[in-house]
Amino acid sequence: MPIMNTPVPPLGSLRIIESSILGPAAITTALADLGAEVIKVETPAGDYIREMTWPIIEGVSLMHYRLNRGKKSIALDLKTEAARRVYRDLVRDADVVIEASKPGALAKYGLGYEDLRKINPKIVFITVSGYGMSGPYKDMPSHGIAYDTWAGIVKPAYDDEGFCYIPEHIGIGINAAPLFGGLAVLAAVIRARETGEGCFMELAQSDAAAAFDWYRSESHMAYARPEDVVTGNKSDNWVRRPVATAGMKEGVRYQLYESADGHVLFMASEQAFWKNFCAGVGRMDLFDKWPGSKYADHARGNRELQAILRDIFKTRTTEQWLAFGVEANTPIAPVNTAQNIVDDPQFKARFKLIPHETHGADMLGFPVQFVGEELPEPTRAPTVGEHREAVLREVLGYDAATIDALGQEKAFG
Repeated sequence: MPIMNTPVPPLGSLRIIESSILGPAAITTALADLGAEVIKVETPAGDYIREMTWPIIEGVSLMHYRLNRGKKSIALDLKTEAARRVYRDLVRDADVVIEASKPGALAKYGLGYEDLRKINPKIVFITVSGYGMSGPYKDMPSHGIAYDTWAGIVKPAYDDEGFCYIPEHIGIGINAAPLFGGLAVLAAVIRARETGEGCFMELAQSDAAAAFDWYRSESHMAYARPEDVVTGNKSDNWVRRPVATAGMKEGVRYQLYESADGHVLFMASEQAFWKNFCAGVGRMDLFDKWPGSKYADHARGNRELQAILRDIFKTRTTEQWLAFGVEANTPIAPVNTAQNIVDDPQFKARFKLIPHETHGADMLGFPVQFVGEELPEPTRAPTVGEHREAVLREVLGYDAATIDALGQEKAFG
């Protein structure tokens, strides 16, 4: 399908004023990717995310390049009344204010939700923090991994000397919060444009982590009920198995296997797929001996069959098994790593990489594709206050004399 010329991106009419530090800034990254104007208001010292974690690319962190791409930066010293005037002017015609730090950080400057709604009744205000505004942990300082340990996502590991350590894992809270928060922000903006009334929202990254892992926690809650009410799967004779993927350890027809050059995931839990596999490899004797149930049958604990399949899968490369899966109509998937996924042909076909030559770091683009359209490429993550002149002149319409006067009042630090 040909690419249409779309002068206005999907969120081209959305203006967001963001006061953030560190990871919570991710709440607006996707919105900026979709064309929203995100004006990041920083302290004169700037968001120290630029120096946090690794890798550091030419003195600037990958996290900054990623989370703050596509945004404009203006540095304001909110300790001064002059800077607070500028902030209020920015909010006057904005749709959203993001407070992504400690709840109440803006209110102490007279820029909280109740203050700003007097200026702009339609303003949508969301505060994003670690543990939220309520509960016994609300005042606890924290970082991103804390929300994953709190939510039960990270299992402590031990080294050979018996020391406990943080194992490699996917960061959930820092990535789930932007999804839930961004969805809520857009819903609130739609309502505000229809009714003229904004709202105040708050989001805890810890809550987002727990909500993202709902299947495991809700399964445990279900298993807490009587066994004659909540059972296991029919193919397992209704026996309760460990929740979620923990119950896959003894699987055979749904399991990881070594290929000739790596690994594949075999997923023939449906009887029809299992039959197709057996026919495709010329081993219908396996189906005849172990036909299994119609659905959700993993041939759990069948070590004899598992040993046979282990030897079969080693006879072909991963690429050959993937082709076989399509030809035989049986589900087989590649097993990539975070390092080699960029070489996967499916990845190459789907993801547009944002290059380091223009953006400081190589980054994955926005994953949702608008058919027939091409989203604008985000701008490079800003330096501190990089867009001061542009924001003041183009967004607020200030003239040179007004800008000079603000400088005299130390509004910019």
